[in-house]
Amino acid sequence: MAALDSPAALLHATALMFVAYTGYGRIATLGEEVHEPARNIPRAIVTTLVLSMILYVSVAATAVAVVGAETFAASTHEVAAPLEVVARAFRHPEVAWLVALGAVTAMTGVLLNLLLGLSRVLLAMARRREMPAGLDHVSETTSSPTRAVWAVGGFVAGITLLGDLETTWSFSAFTVLVYYGLTNLAALRLPPDARRFPRWIAVTGLVSCFGLAFFVEWSVWLAGLGLLGLGFAIRAWMTRRPTSTG
Repeated sequence: MAALDSPAALLHATALMFVAYTGYGRIATLGEEVHEPARNIPRAIVTTLVLSMILYVSVAATAVAVVGAETFAASTHEVAAPLEVVARAFRHPEVAWLVALGAVTAMTGVLLNLLLGLSRVLLAMARRREMPAGLDHVSETTSSPTRAVWAVGGFVAGITLLGDLETTWSFSAFTVLVYYGLTNLAALRLPPDARRFPRWIAVTGLVSCFGLAFFVEWSVWLAGLGLLGLGFAIRAWMTRRPTSTG
């Protein structure tokens, strides 16, 4: 592993931290269910990014002020919940319980976020016949893609069985960075009249995302590339099915 003060370690940490900011992307996947999406989605994304930045900077500043930068950095390698170390440094023991409750609540929100956003991505792919057609079903009662939600929930549950938080987080970082890299690539392919921002923003995002993706552990990005290859193979098979059976 790279030294804590090396450029590689900084880029590795940046890649891992990127996952913490990806919730805003779920807003865009809900465009079909949002009133006036062209106006409300950009506002919601900017608001989410600003509030997230304020929250993360505040938590980091508090942690460093309480236990010091070296102790906080060491705790991220020694324990699964470094903020618990910070919480136990306070005189009142109930602070640690409060932080633990907040962590559980936050992780529940992350799981709901994944179910909400990724199920809509799966729904869109099923409609394009890039995933099994049955996943494009939308419940008449709830107006929700229930089959896609169950499929994503099963996939997330399978990842948790790995039992390794660091590996799971690194794998999530790689896949999310590739996901957003492809998003920037798609933005570059938009016609000029459909763009909201200059091309250089998408180019910067494309290079940054794909570059950071390979600063996670080599075993993780190799596995990620293998999974991407499998995904492309499944997509090619699914898109050829209508013509081959027609």
